[in-house]
Amino acid sequence: RRLDNREHQLRLLDKLASRQKLEADRFVEGRPITSGWLSSEYGYRTDPFSGKRTWHGGVDLAGKEGSDIVAVAAGVVVWAGKRRGYGNLVEIAHGDGLVTRYAHAKTVSVKVGDLVQKAQVVALMGSTGRSTGPHVHFEVLKHGRTTDPVKYMARASH
Repeated sequence: RRLDNREHQLRLLDKLASRQKLEADRFVEGRPITSGWLSSEYGYRTDPFSGKRTWHGGVDLAGKEGSDIVAVAAGVVVWAGKRRGYGNLVEIAHGDGLVTRYAHAKTVSVKVGDLVQKAQVVALMGSTGRSTGPHVHFEVLKHGRTTDPVKYMARASH
């Protein structure tokens, strides 16, 4: 009976550990690129095309064309392809109303319905759509509204 009890406890611990790992993997944090730099912040900025003050609902991270764009958390791909203004776009739902977007990709390496892991390559950096050079436009949406991605990127450095 004690052996059965221990086995039951181990199964519960394993289930709990798996659930905690899943929660940790779904936690949105880190940079969506392996190399590059922040080239445009979240908020109002001078539009590079019109020269007018416009809202920028994400951050731009510039780098070398063809470099990796990675998922910042595990989730399900809900968009993979062209979208007006965004060029080649990957959108990933992470649960709890959180969605991340990776835009202007040269190529997309996932399709709608794919389960992606944290740090998995989802696209390659490019300059498609409304873009002035190779970069990824990275957005974090909470219940359909953009939030400052830098807060999520900074989580990884704590």
